[in-house]
Amino acid sequence: MTGCTPISDGCKNCYASKMARRLQAMGQKRYQNGFQVTLHPDLLDEPMKWKKPRMVFVNSMGDMFHEKIPLEYIQHVFQTMVRAERHIFQVLTKRSSRMIELAQHLPWPKNVWLGVTIESAKYCYRADNLRKSSAKIKFLSIEPMIGPFTELSLVDIDWVIVGGESGPQARAIEKEWPLAVRDKCVNSNVPFFFKQWGGRNKKKAGRLLEGQVWDQFPSRK
Repeated sequence: MTGCTPISDGCKNCYASKMARRLQAMGQKRYQNGFQVTLHPDLLDEPMKWKKPRMVFVNSMGDMFHEKIPLEYIQHVFQTMVRAERHIFQVLTKRSSRMIELAQHLPWPKNVWLGVTIESAKYCYRADNLRKSSAKIKFLSIEPMIGPFTELSLVDIDWVIVGGESGPQARAIEKEWPLAVRDKCVNSNVPFFFKQWGGRNKKKAGRLLEGQVWDQFPSRK
């Protein structure tokens, strides 16, 4: 599935929206609708063809729990993930309320990691919804990080990803913000992954946090 609609502050400079419009202009068949929510049922069983185990970011160009995606279609996605147990599937959503509404109708095998985006403290309720799920691995994606987190509960959280926004209109990230989350993770024994500082030139800004690369992952057992 591809396409989405803005739902919160983190969507302001959506990379997927810009990329979809670019691909539409290039005549890419799967983006003929631009960034409108579009289903691609012919790809549902694609992971079954991959023999070598992969870590898969599911639906990177949209949100699986978007209101326009039927439960039956989401169930098919989950059925594929169950069958393709050799792969690890990362499912990330901003629509945690709908995710919880549908969770009871979905299987939650150990190879499906479920995460929510909480770009600022304003959206910590999504982490509370995540905790209600039956996912074996639960993670937080604090990206783009557009504000500090004075209180962040890591109870029942297995992984935290942090990253600054990138691109021409990128909102600034203060040094203290990711450091505070990192320290919280270290003290709580939760794996921490710092993706980038971001900015107009993310490559130049790099991803060192106090001189160190943070590439921690949760256990895959």
